Amino acid sequence: MRRQTSMDTGCLSSMNITGTSQARSFAGQLPTHRCFASSSIQALKSSQHVSFGVKSLVLRNKGKRFRRRLGALQVVCQDFPRPPLENTINFLEAGQLSSFFRNSEQPTKPLQVVIAGAGLAGLSTAKYLADAGHKPILLEARDVLGGKIAAWKDEDGDWYETGLHIFFGAYPNIQNLFGELGINDRLQWKEHSMIFAMPNKPGEFSRFDFPETLPAPLNGIWAILRNNEMLTWPEKVKFALGLLPAMVGGQAYVEAQDGFTVSEWMKKQGVPDRVNDEVFIAMSKALNFINPDELSMQCILIALNRFLQEKHGSKMAFLDGNPPERLCMPIVDHVRSLGGEVRLNSRIQKIELNPDGTVKHFALTDGTQITGDAYVFATPVDILKLLVPQEWKEISYFKKLEKLVGVPVINVHIWFDRKLKNTYDHLLFSRSSLLSVYADMSVTCKEYYDPNRSMLELVFAPAEEWVGRSDTEIIEATMQELAKLFPDEIAADQSKAKILKYHVVKTPRSVYKTIPDCEPCRPLQRSPIEGFYLAGDYTKQKYLASMEGAVLSGKLCAQSVVEDYKMLSRRSLKSLQSEVPVAS
Repeated sequence: MRRQTSMDTGCLSSMNITGTSQARSFAGQLPTHRCFASSSIQALKSSQHVSFGVKSLVLRNKGKRFRRRLGALQVVCQDFPRPPLENTINFLEAGQLSSFFRNSEQPTKPLQVVIAGAGLAGLSTAKYLADAGHKPILLEARDVLGGKIAAWKDEDGDWYETGLHIFFGAYPNIQNLFGELGINDRLQWKEHSMIFAMPNKPGEFSRFDFPETLPAPLNGIWAILRNNEMLTWPEKVKFALGLLPAMVGGQAYVEAQDGFTVSEWMKKQGVPDRVNDEVFIAMSKALNFINPDELSMQCILIALNRFLQEKHGSKMAFLDGNPPERLCMPIVDHVRSLGGEVRLNSRIQKIELNPDGTVKHFALTDGTQITGDAYVFATPVDILKLLVPQEWKEISYFKKLEKLVGVPVINVHIWFDRKLKNTYDHLLFSRSSLLSVYADMSVTCKEYYDPNRSMLELVFAPAEEWVGRSDTEIIEATMQELAKLFPDEIAADQSKAKILKYHVVKTPRSVYKTIPDCEPCRPLQRSPIEGFYLAGDYTKQKYLASMEGAVLSGKLCAQSVVEDYKMLSRRSLKSLQSEVPVAS
């Protein structure tokens, strides 16, 4: 018996371009136990393009439901303790920036700041503006929070997400944010390893294990030297010599490599092609969903710098449940507790201007006009480009944005009729030509835990040639790749593990494509238009296209608004005075 679920989503925030994502379900009638595990070794009981909204049209199965709730089991979780991040330089710097808002002089008249887009950048902007005593009004076009970390619940109560999200130790602003919200316990830390599938040995994996007893960068060097399955010793030596200029030249050298793709840089430095094939194809697809012949080398060097220079930089954690409820809602609750507002289903149609070219108000598709003392666009760059007023388009600041384009990505969720054995409680690098990273979320995540059946979440990348194809084609191609990763358990024709249901989430425009020479085009958060600001991982900040970059961009945006308080207050007062009629 089959059931089909159709979902219309698209990209991630404020205005429609085009794009449709669909999800299909295969109804099974097998009972499933829903369980939760605890990171403190205790058992808990279960308690972009953007479209015009997200909707789920469900053709319900008249027979039994796929999932029957049978009560909670007690499960011992093997998560690892939270690493000691508090004394690292980057964590302290991020904490100092957070304290800027809490310690800033409270405004006599709070600014009303209108923010478009409730992804991590918009939520971060709103949170820190509220901390500084101002009133953010956060507008989200869709009916779900999170932007690129949005997720939806299907008719069985199972969640499916926009992407597979990993929280690194090298994400100091995110780690501070979790602490400030009191939700550090919602991160499930895994062992300090990077695990790669071995395409030439189907079903086998190769590990880079970072010893806890060694400081950085020795722990990373040890992990590389101990792995002899992916790189030979001569290849390691040549790779190390190739990286030497980056180690010596520091940030100035890293920034200068923006003009080279990863492949070009490797050839220039005399690094063997096999290093690219064995390591950097997987790394490039994980970082930006594209191959090394497109990705800017600056992106790789920034990641390597964070991972090698910070002892726990490459240590990974999974969120313990769906992002809208487990991460976004605590931010929303915080903002509202300080007098801010968060409104869903509030799609911006146009940025209306004053005669002097500044923002008059945001016009919504329902006819509402939202006015503020300052305005922030925290949508993906592709959305902003659609809504930039004609009067601004020749300004260099906005003109440069044309170089920044979102990269397509597809996230695939497959529920199987059995528990797969050839996997880990960790993120896995597939090293597949079609897939990037994947995880068995029935093992790695408390809310999704299932002791009897696996749910694989996989990132399908590069996706440019696939985003327009049918879900059936995508699932068939995914199953062919999974047959190589699970040769004893999965066959492309489902003669082994059977698919109970799947969801495919397509994002035609996700994070900006980090290709060479993009860096000069990334805008500062303070625009040349008085009272208009930008937030988003594409804006100027040191963590590129990532969740950390989005949160940091929001903090920098909020900082710019707070620093401009006097100017914005004067503008607001002048505007009010101009509207007061003069007595005759």
